[in-house]
Formats: sequence, structure tokens, C-alpha cells
Amino acid sequence: MGNLSFFTIVIIAANALISYKGFGDYSFFERYKFNVGSIRRGEQFRMFSSGFLHADTTHLLFNMLTLLFFADRVISFVGEINFLVIYVGSLILGSLLSLYFHKDEYHYSAVGASGAVTGILYAAILLDPKMDIMFIFLPIPIKAYIFGIVYLLYSIYGMKNRVGNIGHDAHFGGAIGGYLITLILRPSLFETDLLMIGLLAIPIVLLLILHKLGKI
Repeated sequence: MGNLSFFTIVIIAANALISYKGFGDYSFFERYKFNVGSIRRGEQFRMFSSGFLHADTTHLLFNMLTLLFFADRVISFVGEINFLVIYVGSLILGSLLSLYFHKDEYHYSAVGASGAVTGILYAAILLDPKMDIMFIFLPIPIKAYIFGIVYLLYSIYGMKNRVGNIGHDAHFGGAIGGYLITLILRPSLFETDLLMIGLLAIPIVLLLILHKLGKI
């Protein structure tokens, strides 16, 4: 991971401070979480603020550790300012996709930086698709592009079947954000990694097709 960038430190600190405020202050948590009914009544700020709240310490640690693993990789390719653009853009797109799929569920609520973090993860995969990713529970290296495709296919399955208490749509929206914004920032990838761009687009295209067919 090397030396942490200033922006990575600020993002982690903001998530930690705001999340811990929410852990101990129920009214604060309720005021700033993602809630469809409140957003549709005009409180659009929740689409951003909810990305800095977490359900518990485990949720917070998982997201921040994932960010730590991939932030430097993205920064090394696009720089700190563009890293921040990808993070915030992915956060917003994750919230927008959640709002789209749950727009008629006025009581639907969610919190977490997962959309933004997934955007950084997918950006890192797009920028360095052949890097190896390993997990403690599965100590076998997996090529990043394979993991990215499988992860989003699972997210589609999770969205369709409402698997667990997880915002699969926010994850997917964040990944779309990371994918699109990275391509805008690094159009040279169309010349050097067109195959990977196509492969990583497969789950995104599949989601659009399934939604068009009314399957999700």
C-alpha cells in the first residue's frame, strides 16, 4: 500500500468520525441515512451523506480495508484528484441506482461507503486487470478482471433475489461509476485494453438486458 495519500486518509477519517457519531446518536443516523421516502420528499443530500454512515464497526472496517487495498493502485494511474472524482462519482451513482430500483419502496433505507469503494475497486481492476487479488478465506490468487466480472454477476443475482441485508444495487451502481469515470479520465484504455473494457462491460450489459426484459 505504500504511503497513504492525503485524500485516502481524509476519506477514511471522515467515514470513521461520521460513522461513530451515528453509532451513538440515533437521531443523527436517521437524519442522514439513505431513505427513499425522505429523498423523494426533497432530502437529496442523503444520497451523499449515507455514504459516510455504517451499520456497525465491522461494516466500517470492511469497507475501509477494501479502500486501503485499492486506493493507491488507482492513484498511481490517475492521480489524487481524479481518485477523488471516481470515489464521489461512484458514491452518487451507487445511490442513484438504489433509488431507481427501490423508488416505490418508501421505507427502504441503506448506509455505507460500499458504492464508492466498489467504484474504486472496479477502477483499479480496469486500470490493472491482470493484478492478482487474494482473500484470507481463499488464499489463491485470482486475476482482477475475473474477480470483477464474477463479483458483478453475483451482485445481479443478489439484486434479483434480495440476498442478505446488502445493498447489491449500490455496489453495482458504484462499479458502473468506477468503470465509466475511469474510461472518461483515461480514454487511452480504448487503445491499449479494449478487450478488458469489453469483458468488464459484460455484467453491466447483462443487467441492462435483464432489466429491459423485466427480469430484475
